[in-house]
Amino acid sequence: MTSDDSPPRAILLDMESTNQLRSPRLTTGVLTAGAGTGVGLAAATLLALRSGNTEFLLYIGVVLLLCLAIGVVHWRIRLSTPLLTALGVWAMLHMAGGLVPVPESWPINGDIRVLYSWWIIPIGDGGLKYDHVVHAYGFGTATWLCWEGLLSVAGSGAFRNGRPGFGALFLALLGGCGLGCLNEIVEFAATRVTTTNVGGYVNTGWDLVANLIGCTCSAVLIRLLGTRRRAVYS
Repeated sequence: MTSDDSPPRAILLDMESTNQLRSPRLTTGVLTAGAGTGVGLAAATLLALRSGNTEFLLYIGVVLLLCLAIGVVHWRIRLSTPLLTALGVWAMLHMAGGLVPVPESWPINGDIRVLYSWWIIPIGDGGLKYDHVVHAYGFGTATWLCWEGLLSVAGSGAFRNGRPGFGALFLALLGGCGLGCLNEIVEFAATRVTTTNVGGYVNTGWDLVANLIGCTCSAVLIRLLGTRRRAVYS
């Protein structure tokens, strides 16, 4: 092929790997997020060992496996630093929920006085629990993760008129909700092998509702704030 027959630059960009054009894998922000998460998990492990909390030792193991999976995904597609930080915060909120005790004067659900049992806003026999907030935040973040994963595959095809497309966002929302369902399966498995504080059928239902709310809010924010990131392709 002669120089006159060379494909235009735009086509060359499409032929190249998007991953090679993204920002470096290990930036200061990425390392800081990873280190902070690691320190938090180490502290949670010590607390769980001291308190004999076998349930959370199991969860810490699951979170470590998830961190490894996130690391592999990041190495392949370069997740954004804000997303990695948000995932680290989620892990810390989860660890705190099962390990940090609450005062006797705080209303709780059940008999175990930890953050996950705390009614932030008690209303009759129900209300808003710390657990609901963490579910909404966490699986909203999972929806963001699914969106970035979708972007790595679809690229500009995930956008319509310069904004995130509704179809792509719906897929990301479903992905976040699906990960929420997987979490409930893990919690169910934990009830088969140890004593837990995960609650029953009603608790699971409200967890799924909180997941959906968080995933929907995340999709709306991505739609409102997301733009085509030219830096990914240039």
